[in-house]
Amino acid sequence: MKKYNKITPEGTKDLLFEECLTHRHVERLLANVFASHGFHEVVTPGLEFYDVFHFDSSAISQERMYKMTDQRGRLVVMRPDSTIPIARVTATHLQNQPKPLRFYYTQHIYRNTPGLTGRSDEIMQSGIELIGASGKRADLEVIVTAIEALSKCVPDFRMELGHAGFFQAIAQQLPIAEHWKEDIRATIEAKNYAALNTMLDRLEQGPAVDAMRKLPRLFGGKEIFEEAAPFCLNEKTAETLDYLRQIYEALSVLGLGDRIMVDLGLVQRNDYYTNIIFSAYVEECGDAILTGGRYDNLLASFDSPMPAVGFAINVDEITRVLMERNKGKKMPNVDILVHSEDGYEIKALNYAANLVEQNLRCENSIFPDREESLEYARRMGICRVDFVGDTIETVHKINL
Repeated sequence: MKKYNKITPEGTKDLLFEECLTHRHVERLLANVFASHGFHEVVTPGLEFYDVFHFDSSAISQERMYKMTDQRGRLVVMRPDSTIPIARVTATHLQNQPKPLRFYYTQHIYRNTPGLTGRSDEIMQSGIELIGASGKRADLEVIVTAIEALSKCVPDFRMELGHAGFFQAIAQQLPIAEHWKEDIRATIEAKNYAALNTMLDRLEQGPAVDAMRKLPRLFGGKEIFEEAAPFCLNEKTAETLDYLRQIYEALSVLGLGDRIMVDLGLVQRNDYYTNIIFSAYVEECGDAILTGGRYDNLLASFDSPMPAVGFAINVDEITRVLMERNKGKKMPNVDILVHSEDGYEIKALNYAANLVEQNLRCENSIFPDREESLEYARRMGICRVDFVGDTIETVHKINL
């Protein structure tokens, strides 16, 4: 008995008609922005060896990867991330190319989502990676490119800026094991104040604990820099806060201050990101539609250390938002239905091909008689039917 032949696996879905058109439209908008800034498209395999993602700072647990074996028994996974394969490509194929390298991609990633949270396991992502460039200029270029790309799709987004080093510098002051620091990071990421306080209450109280307790509440505009200043316990925290201020002020000069928020509790994947981090949100989505940041240590995992920064956009979520706002792409109507009389099928096909060359949308009728073709045109909203025989007969303004 077939139990699953009419459904899709959990975390996946079918895309139909207008949703497909909207999806492709979003992909093209983003690709055009990326290409206009000198980024070049790459596509990595949907299957990669598990070892590509199995290192300390990958931030993708093995439980979240779809795994299988190849014909030689080697462990492979369905691509759970696009940045890490691009790092592999850089280290293995492009070591001698002039830097920086500018990549963009549009491809699926696959991740197991535990707990039936409603998130997708198959996600279409589009993004960029700027590899071999460090410093404020590179960070600003990537963030501004992200803002430009989202503005083409969902102009009412909000972007949050943080710095991975701020949390890391405070966490280093806590005399606890690394796994406990990771637990603290996870509670801050979830904005779980109760759990965070419970964990911190167990520690010896002091400036570092006070700073960590305050961290998820350090969210807002430029005033956050003054609020955070007392928690700069050492030179490292002061440097990270000052750098974040420089980025925020530069974006404000560009007139982007109303779109940007500072969030020092933005601590996701801090074992992966090393410096500036950012996320973007729209009202209809609980999760970020864009995530990015600087990951200067990643290429070292492939024996090719160099700085890098990038971001990824969730194309599926942008498509869903546009559809819910009734701003999706509409199915275009067919201009002409071409019906062939018996014995004139090839003539009708050639006639239809000529109409298509005139930029008309043309559909060939598969019905054997005229009445069926006319009835089909009425039902489909096609306003013109051309009958092809010895001559061409056209019927306009089909009674809908």
